[in-house]
Amino acid sequence: MAGRLKSEIKQKRPFASLQEEVVLAMMRTADQLAVPMNEILRRTDLSLSQYNVLRILRGSAGEGLSCGDIAERMVRRDPDLTRLLDRLEKRGLVTRSRSTTDRRVVLSEIAPEGLRLLESLDDEVEATVRKTLGHMPADRLDMLRDLLDEARGNR
Repeated sequence: MAGRLKSEIKQKRPFASLQEEVVLAMMRTADQLAVPMNEILRRTDLSLSQYNVLRILRGSAGEGLSCGDIAERMVRRDPDLTRLLDRLEKRGLVTRSRSTTDRRVVLSEIAPEGLRLLESLDDEVEATVRKTLGHMPADRLDMLRDLLDEARGNR
């Protein structure tokens, strides 16, 4: 079965390779899957990257994380993580402090207001995620997850 991407993006020329087509299809799919999440987050003035950082900090269970630790866990790379953390701190969603063992390291933690914000979004985000891929049966989702894991594995 040939991919639909070529017609979706109204491309006249063939792709240079199957790999190019697949990479572009993944990028387009990721963009389209992000649309409903962006709509939810826009109401709270959060970007996907800011939301991701808040979830990472919530998941660290009160253990402060350095910028490097956060960057390793990000779903999408953000080249300006420090500025992103500055904005979250300014909004009272994150707190930062110097490490007691190495004063050069700044540790970030989610603030109580950040926890409240995430909790207010949890149900709607979960419902949106389920709806976004709800048309796919579990066995196909398992297969897709495994294929994506495999695609990321060869870097």
